[in-house]
Amino acid sequence: MKKFAIAVDGPAGSGKSTVAKAVAKKLGIIYVDTGAMYRAVAYFCIQKGVSTLDEKGVLPLLTEIRLEIQPQRGGQRIFLDGEDITDSIRTQEIGQGASHVGTIQSVRQKLGDMQREMAKNYSVIMDGRDIGTYVLPEAEVKIYMDAGADERARRRMGELKAKGEKPVFEMVREEIIKRDENDMNRKCRPLRKAEDAVYLDTTAMSIDEVVEEILEITKIRIGEV
Repeated sequence: MKKFAIAVDGPAGSGKSTVAKAVAKKLGIIYVDTGAMYRAVAYFCIQKGVSTLDEKGVLPLLTEIRLEIQPQRGGQRIFLDGEDITDSIRTQEIGQGASHVGTIQSVRQKLGDMQREMAKNYSVIMDGRDIGTYVLPEAEVKIYMDAGADERARRRMGELKAKGEKPVFEMVREEIIKRDENDMNRKCRPLRKAEDAVYLDTTAMSIDEVVEEILEITKIRIGEV
């Protein structure tokens, strides 16, 4: 079977990761969580005592960071200096830091190169903010997932509660709106829909419905897989 790529872009909380993991499982391909890679960089900066808003402080760290991505069926594990940090990076603080470092061109270049290398070796579904426009512009299938801010905040609340956290809806919603503004207005490859991407408003759709829609789009674009 020939290799192919599915690019899924969209704002925070639109359900990209959950859907992409499910699609990967259905198709038997590799899911690449690009957001986790930016979280890893943010985690490294925080561990080093460098603000993720301090571009001059972050840049030298890019030569020090030893980041390894181990793709697996249904997901990936992320290692920093040999330590598995896959679960440690799933906090609100790290998420905000990831949004900050994501505005730095050198960071996006470094991680973009890693992501493209993975797509050379595997059939992948990759989600993020600029997958279809920058990382994998030649992807056979491109999806832009969106949802209303309130719905995205509710979904994020569910994720945080499942981890034992006690989030406040207003704060989660405000964080999501701030991330939207940051991602859409950054100078370096802002969040936007690729011209050839299929737009999906998932506000009123279940996860299963979105998964089936993407599987159908994939079938149309590349045939049976």
